[in-house]
Amino acid sequence: MTSRHFPLWRKSSRILVTCPKGIASYLKSEIELLGFPIELEREAAIVTEGTLGDTLRLNLSLRTGHRVLYLMAEGEAGGPDDLYRWLHGLAWENVLHEDGYLCVTSTVDHPSIRDTRFANQKCKDAIVDRLQKTCGRRPDSGPARDRAVVHLFWKGQRVQIYLDTSGEPLSRRGYRKIPVKAPMQETLAAAIVLATGWSGKGAFVNPMCGSGTIAIEAALIALNRAPGLLRSNFGFRHLKGFPAAAWKELRKKAQEKSVRHFPGQIIATDMDRRAIAATEQNAANASVQNWIHLAVCDYSETDIPPEGGIVVMNPPYGERLGNVQKLERTYAGLGSFLKTSCSGYRGFIFTGNVELAKNVGLKTRRRMIFFNSGIECRLLEYELYEGTYRDWKTASKQEGTNGPRS
Repeated sequence: MTSRHFPLWRKSSRILVTCPKGIASYLKSEIELLGFPIELEREAAIVTEGTLGDTLRLNLSLRTGHRVLYLMAEGEAGGPDDLYRWLHGLAWENVLHEDGYLCVTSTVDHPSIRDTRFANQKCKDAIVDRLQKTCGRRPDSGPARDRAVVHLFWKGQRVQIYLDTSGEPLSRRGYRKIPVKAPMQETLAAAIVLATGWSGKGAFVNPMCGSGTIAIEAALIALNRAPGLLRSNFGFRHLKGFPAAAWKELRKKAQEKSVRHFPGQIIATDMDRRAIAATEQNAANASVQNWIHLAVCDYSETDIPPEGGIVVMNPPYGERLGNVQKLERTYAGLGSFLKTSCSGYRGFIFTGNVELAKNVGLKTRRRMIFFNSGIECRLLEYELYEGTYRDWKTASKQEGTNGPRS
């Protein structure tokens, strides 16, 4: 069957796109560039509008979004029984395959619910009972989010039911098969790269690269390659009326928009051979291995091209107390490296420890707030100049520029 048999695919409704805290502004820009209206910006989400068919393009294109939730219906429920009756009254036979699989997730704030698993169960029961009644069969259900996913939002009397068209979060691009210790989420890495202003020109240098997530996301951005091209499975594929031909055409157009070359270069280094091996494999999985130059070395020995560009480092945060004193010296070394080896570059340090960052010893131009697994972090930008700061400041005034901002 095609989507023409299912008006829901053509019905315009609210679309909620979630993201990690701190990167909603980047997600907003992405959604605007795709031509969608912005109805509301929240701390960790953007609300836009479109059809269920529009969610295919959002899932394919967004680098900083986590879940693309399409509002199917909204109503009121005073308690669990009301919730069941309301959900049972929806035409699930037009949305879900009766012989398929269903996962229910939820966000619940209601006095009658102490455990969201109870709300999930009520929601699931209402849906599968409706399908049993109308179709004579009921789908299997469970926690796996690799097929049809329904999201329940219930706060006070207000109830909203969403179709999670992403299924697995969009951060799971599929290329990171070999993570190293404390890997950075792909959506956060993409937001960091976008915050630096990288577009494929000049050099993008990533010492302390770990499993290579930042470098890989930088390559995908430079190549204008849609991140959704790396995945074959999304939640929308498991809904009735999935427009397979339209999805194939969207992927084809996205592939045509990607480029094979960009004028800059990407360099990723790490002193841990296992990290470089992981980066090499992950880059190959993402089909960007030819655009990332790898080396096993200490950050201070990283080869810095003379043409200028961007340097991004993600040092340890010092979660364990015994590491703090050692890391103070590390952060001081990062400052010396940026000052002595990266003149003419824009330097960035991503850290979850602002106290340690004081040891860098360089004046910050910008301080951007991000969150990494609940840890409030900063992306600190340093304008790197030749000679002393006073000489650079004087030259900047003579040229009519403002110099670095604190």
